[in-house]
Amino acid sequence: MTDTLVPFDELLERYDPALGFEVHVELNTVTKMFSSAPNAFGDVPNTNVNEVDLGLPGVLPTVNKAAVESSIKIGLALNCKIAEFCRFARKNYFYPDTPKNFQTSQFDEPIAYDGYLDIELADGTVFRVEIERAHMEEDAGKLTHLGGATGRIQGADYSLVDYNRAGVPLVEIVTKPILGAGARAPELAKAYVAAIREIVKNLGVSDARMERGNVRCDANVSLMPKGSDQLGTRTETKNVNSLRAVEHAVRFEMERHAGVLDAGEKIVQETRHWHEDTRSTTSGRPKSDADEYRYFPEPDLVPVVASPEWVEELRAQLPEPPAERRKRLQADWGYSDLEFRDVVNAGILDEIEATVAAGASAAVARKWWMGEIARRAKLADVEPVELGVSPAVVVELQGLIDSGKINDKLAREVLDGVLAGEGSPSEVVAARGLEVVSDDGALQSAIDEALAAQPDVADKIRGGKVQAVGAIVGGVMKATRGQADAGRVRELILKTLGVEG
Repeated sequence: MTDTLVPFDELLERYDPALGFEVHVELNTVTKMFSSAPNAFGDVPNTNVNEVDLGLPGVLPTVNKAAVESSIKIGLALNCKIAEFCRFARKNYFYPDTPKNFQTSQFDEPIAYDGYLDIELADGTVFRVEIERAHMEEDAGKLTHLGGATGRIQGADYSLVDYNRAGVPLVEIVTKPILGAGARAPELAKAYVAAIREIVKNLGVSDARMERGNVRCDANVSLMPKGSDQLGTRTETKNVNSLRAVEHAVRFEMERHAGVLDAGEKIVQETRHWHEDTRSTTSGRPKSDADEYRYFPEPDLVPVVASPEWVEELRAQLPEPPAERRKRLQADWGYSDLEFRDVVNAGILDEIEATVAAGASAAVARKWWMGEIARRAKLADVEPVELGVSPAVVVELQGLIDSGKINDKLAREVLDGVLAGEGSPSEVVAARGLEVVSDDGALQSAIDEALAAQPDVADKIRGGKVQAVGAIVGGVMKATRGQADAGRVRELILKTLGVEG
């Protein structure tokens, strides 16, 4: 059945959105949350798992101290209060990727609570998001559904389960209801998840790679009629793992909710699945409330006691906050407010910083990342950081330009070769024969041919219209496939015609 969608601008005339986000952050500890099994991505399925992860009879979990420290650091970075005493609980549900038939999590006693995060939107507007809690838990395993058309359990012939991820340390960051975003709700959703990703990456507690699921967002959306203060029924779009997808999912759900409400029907409280190919959601399962999980304190784990001394010791280890880092980098690079905001909004701050650290000027780094790389990423419908261009490639490309071996036009062709897997920029230049032609003999031959082909232009140049030299330069560049040194070509043309430049 096709969903009825109300145009975004139209729905905003009748409804106000309410948002809520649950962002799951996988920690990059060496071992898992409650076992000694390795915490590693991409290994052979079911090799990083032991008896504790599988919940075999007679086993006892132990708490990973490094994971607790990382959780406290996240709480501090989110301006949260840190609980001096907290406990783990069992969240009971039955699903094949949860071998113990419960998830060890935190319920009424989270490690961190009552925080906030100030989110800067594209135009500089700052929106404060209130954080309800950040609690520790373990990840579930991963199911792969095979034989169907969608990759989901519906319609699949069978499913495979990989328990390598079962027991990986997680911090779940839960917001309070977010009201007042209006038309900017999708933009705020993207900016909030981006800010969380930036914080945990800056702290060094997570690899923060959304494509690997290190950061995943459950986006809750509901609509209220204008003038109402009663929250509507929410839906939760699960495990959205890209910034663009978070933005699009929130926008789609707002349009879908409005269509349901306008038809006089009720919103079903449920989980939803996001489909990137159609940029739409589909129904998952009815959403359970907390009491349906039958939480009770985990009897096999002692409480976590975070003394004030320990918390302050961890606070002293925190790196420069992202907001302060941005101010410092803008000052160091000399970017205008608009230039810097564009860099931040493009999600390439780290890449530009790494490019500058690798030897490029701030202006050159911005030129490449906001120019050619961003253009190609847009054509490929990916984020610039996903295109596969490293800071080292940018520095090498610019070095080839600065040395005169290639020009800007050739550099774009070199980048084609790099992205095609043909090697480094220097290797591509050598393999494709792209080095600039700077030999005066070869250039003079091409110049003579161009002058002979355009005698009227040559006469204009001799007559004093030096600007007409561009037509001859263009002919030479065409004859040399763009590989001539344009500056040297111009000099030789004027010399040949006996004209002062």
